[in-house]
Amino acid sequence: MDAKELNETRAWLSNYAEGVPADIEPADCSLYDVLERTTEKFPDAPAIEFFGAELTFSQLHEHVLRFANGLRRIGVKAGDRVALVMPNCPQHVIAYYAVLRLGAICVEHNPLYTRDELRTQYLDHGASITVAWDKIAPLVQSLRGEVEVKHVISVNMTKMMPLKMRLMLKLPVKKAREGREKLTAAAPGTVPFEKLLGQQPIPASVPKPGPNDIAAFSYTSGTTGTPKGAMLSHANLVSNGRQGAAWMPDFTPGRETIYLFLPLFHSFGLLLGIIYGVTSASRVVLFPSFDPDLVVAASKRHPATFVPGVPPMYDRLARVAAEGELDLSAAHYAMSGAMTLTDATVKRWESVAGGRLTEGYGLTEASPFCCVNPFAPNRKIGTIGLPAPSTTVKVVDPDNIDVEVALGEVGELVVHGPQVFQGYWNNPEETAKVLLPGQWLRTGDLVTQDADGFITVVDRKKEIIITGGFNVAPTEVEKVLAGALGIAEAAVVGIQRGSSGVESITAAVVLAEGATFDEAAVRAYAREHLAEHKVPRSYVVWEELPKSLLGKVLRRRVKETLTANPKATRAEVADDEE
Repeated sequence: MDAKELNETRAWLSNYAEGVPADIEPADCSLYDVLERTTEKFPDAPAIEFFGAELTFSQLHEHVLRFANGLRRIGVKAGDRVALVMPNCPQHVIAYYAVLRLGAICVEHNPLYTRDELRTQYLDHGASITVAWDKIAPLVQSLRGEVEVKHVISVNMTKMMPLKMRLMLKLPVKKAREGREKLTAAAPGTVPFEKLLGQQPIPASVPKPGPNDIAAFSYTSGTTGTPKGAMLSHANLVSNGRQGAAWMPDFTPGRETIYLFLPLFHSFGLLLGIIYGVTSASRVVLFPSFDPDLVVAASKRHPATFVPGVPPMYDRLARVAAEGELDLSAAHYAMSGAMTLTDATVKRWESVAGGRLTEGYGLTEASPFCCVNPFAPNRKIGTIGLPAPSTTVKVVDPDNIDVEVALGEVGELVVHGPQVFQGYWNNPEETAKVLLPGQWLRTGDLVTQDADGFITVVDRKKEIIITGGFNVAPTEVEKVLAGALGIAEAAVVGIQRGSSGVESITAAVVLAEGATFDEAAVRAYAREHLAEHKVPRSYVVWEELPKSLLGKVLRRRVKETLTANPKATRAEVADDEE
């Protein structure tokens, strides 16, 4: 069977785990409708837990209706963009669904962004209403005069923590009254979150959104460095939630517990936290950041049954569990993304957990879930697995997308399914580059596909290094260098020398603790494992590599820094949504 026949017939469906359907039901409702239906079926089931404080689905839904009415009363209407700038907390979930209830559009932002980064995105999406963490609210307010900022609604995360914890946070103790005032006061010049939450529920007569309405903008800079707002419809996100639920058919609605330390402002966390949690009627335990001590404390209350994350998180938690501090025996499902999952990480996790750890794949423009390994013995570690239900793929020649490459050959992954986005906001030129006729999405990722349908990512098309007439995949070189003595991790990029257009392979390496860099030994090791044209021509030792909040190495930052200063010891900026 050739590649075209494999994908046209979806022959890889035979490799799905037992109980996983070939297709999901078409999305016929909005994300808000999903919350409403889940609340009707499971009103008393826990929806959100935050440091031990819980909200049931009926309580969450009531908060959403009240906050939605508060937003309506300050002028938010269908189609308006509303910016959300905060860490994981119950207020984040409430605000998200309240915006959706109005038919307005959620625009998520990293709360660690600089003023310039926020300004760039605000100039693009034009949101005049922001719901922001009170620590970042003044930064948003400072944008007035450059962008339209009508109202900033400030969120004090401690308000939805247990009373005992709130009392512990009052400082100084001997000035309890001052501490209370400090704890509860909103950022100056902002509207307290609780003021909108105190409104009556929104009238049922206010129209709800439909499945084809835009639900969210999710900003992605990709490899270009220019932020673009990917427009995701309610149907896109509802479909992706159903695809996730279909992949884990043994999940029992109203009985499962998801640990979410992935940030909600990132598409990965948004799907597996807010959207999948509501779709599956699960308890979502929110963590404002990844902290093993907080995970240990949470596990004593309600052990996790599903843990989405990235490889470094699994490594860290598995080590804590191996020391006897954390019980992961109830964790039947764990889904990794953002970077390659290694055999070592899988073995470490599964030696202490109650189920399998698999690798998935997605991108912002696909809501983001596209492919994943089955939770079954036939999974293939190191691959991104199989296309999700209701998803079709092709592997094409990057220079001639009408031609599919043979099985095992490198080509660009192109995806089709109900999760594929609606285009970039106000950017038809960039949309046309990636969204092909028939809603096929060019991912920009170079992959191979085997006879069973499993897909392996080779590299990003725009990060391929062209040197001496050869194409070199940075990931391949990085994997080899990671095995060299004394190197903990590496980022490989191509740096153009002169005006010839030829790139020189450069490796930024971080040394293992206590190690010294022996360049001659590393070069010899690289030559032993790589063809000569793939061996780095120069090395720089860095203190650390720039990474996203998901732990993904940002090669673009490495390349920008080394192009500007070949002797740099680290990248100056490490924040990025990708």
